[in-house]
Formats: sequence, C-alpha cells, structure tokens
Amino acid sequence: MTPPAATLDALPRAASPAAARRPWPLLPECGLAALGLAAYGLFPSDLGLLTNICAMALFALSLNLVLGQAGIASIGHAALYGAGAYAAGLFAMHVSAEPLLGLAVGGLAGAAVALASGAVLLRSKGLTLVMLTIATSQILLEFANWARDITGGDDGLTGFSVAPLLGRFEFDFAGRTGYLYTLAVLVVAFLGLRKLVASPFGLTARAIRLDAGRVEALGGRVYPHLLAVYAIGGLVAGLAGALTAQTTKVASLSMLDFQLSAGVLIMVVLGGTSRLAGAIMGTIAYMVIQHVASGLSPHHWLLVLGVLLVATMVALPGGLIQLVDMLRAGITAWWRRRGNGGSTP
Repeated sequence: MTPPAATLDALPRAASPAAARRPWPLLPECGLAALGLAAYGLFPSDLGLLTNICAMALFALSLNLVLGQAGIASIGHAALYGAGAYAAGLFAMHVSAEPLLGLAVGGLAGAAVALASGAVLLRSKGLTLVMLTIATSQILLEFANWARDITGGDDGLTGFSVAPLLGRFEFDFAGRTGYLYTLAVLVVAFLGLRKLVASPFGLTARAIRLDAGRVEALGGRVYPHLLAVYAIGGLVAGLAGALTAQTTKVASLSMLDFQLSAGVLIMVVLGGTSRLAGAIMGTIAYMVIQHVASGLSPHHWLLVLGVLLVATMVALPGGLIQLVDMLRAGITAWWRRRGNGGSTP
C-alpha cells in the first residue's frame, strides 16, 4: 500500500534532528559577515572587486540550490541573473531610483523568468534539459540585443541612478555603501537559503535529486516541487543581477552570456555542490585567482584556473568545502583526545 503524501514530509523532520541541537545556529552567517567586514577593513582600495565577489557568491548560491540540492542541470543560469539586472536598471530609470524597491523588482523578474522557462524546461531531463537552459539564455540575450531602444543593445543599459540607501547612505565613488549593501543582502540570503535547505521542502528536493521515482511512490509531486525550487533559484539569481546593476550603474549583454553561466558553474563545482557554503568558498577562490592571475598574465589566466580545478577535483572530490569537513574532524578528534586526558581510545 502506498503511504500518504504526509509521510514524505514526516521523513525529513526525522532525518535532521541535529539542526535543532546546534549551539550556534547562526555561526555560518556570523562568520560570513565577520569575513566580509574584515575584508572591508583590510582591502579598502579593492571594494569594487569585493562587491563583485559578494554579488557572484549570491549568484552561485542560487545555482547551488538548483543544481546541488534539487539536481536541476542548468548551464544557462545567466538568463535569470541578466533578467534581474535589466529589470532593476529599467525600474531605476523609468519608475523609482529606490535601491530596495529595485532589488525586489530584480528578484521578481528572475523568479518570473524561472517560472516561465521552468514550466517547459523541467518537463525534460538530462542533456535535453541542459541544452534548453542554454537556449533560454541565448534567446534572452538576442532579445536584449534586438530591443536596443529599451535595453541599449551592445552599449548596455546606462544612464540610470540609484538613490541613497534608506534615504541616508549615498552610493559613493569608493564603493563603501555598495559593498556593505551587497554583503548584507548576501548574508540575509544565505541565512534564508540555509533554513530552506534544512526544511522539509529542501530535504524533499534532495530526495528528488537522489531518487525521483521513490518520491513519487511516496506521494510526492516531483514536477511542481522542482518548479518551485527553480523559481526560488531564479529569485536569488535576480537579486544578484539587480545588485550588480545597482552597484555598477550598468546592465549589459554580458550578464546574459553563456560565459557567465559557465563561470558560475565552475564556482559551484570548485567549492562543492553538497552544501551552500561551498558556493561561497568556490566564488571567493575563483574570483581571487582570476584577479591575481589575470593581472600577472592577461592571456593565460584560464590555464591557472583550469589546473586548479583539475587539482581540486582530484584531491578534493567534494570540492573546497571538504577542507572544512577535514578541519572539523581534526578539531573534534583533538577535543576528544584532550577530554580523555590525551589517551587514545
């Protein structure tokens, strides 16, 4: 006899009791905020790079949710990012320059594109799904190029301004307000996504990734669930695009390009797809290496990145996040030995 659909929701609750016993439930967010503030103080002349890292980390989190948690293979994720960027820019130009409203509009635009495209894409699987995601981003890119009276075409959407944040904090030339604004959105989004992934909704998405047939046998509705995950991923990607447009005062065709989709995929794989924190680690590593290596050798920095990616996949199949697990295991073992008076069990 097939169990009722309620059984599916009961299983994830029983599967993650450790989350409720964590003594410091906000430790990852506090650590991320502390790292961001330390970078703000240590590298005041590189706030533009740091702002870009925060925005791309948010973008990588959206792909990690879609790919790492739900198993939706997308190599056209830039469609959602670019939609958020153009929506925020057009909103600031024609409606209101209020940054928080523009941020919300960008997120909703990303979610709308994800819903509209996902309704078709998610009915396919495997290589067909991958190719359709690429086709979606290319269609949007060509539309943005064709509608140059609206989007600016090859020149990009420029000429819009962003009002002071909360009516008080100007987006100055040094980028201080822009960086702290982007960092704050990243920390809040990371917290929300972590809660979502640990909830029955997120655990069901992971169950679908592992065995969609079994989830259906338990009474779960796979397609609507994947569509909801994809829409949430589009929302977060749209927020990332809106942040980039607001802090750089431009939305360009490169925000819809396949190269951006491939780059963020590398960030997620480099950091590790198993957990959301891996997306942030991969983004930091990718962006820092790109910045340093392109400065040393502008024509061959991709070689350095490729070698690093291959070495990481060989030494750390789980991505850079595996280093955190190894460190945690080492500290736990040391603490147990210390508690036993230095004796081995």
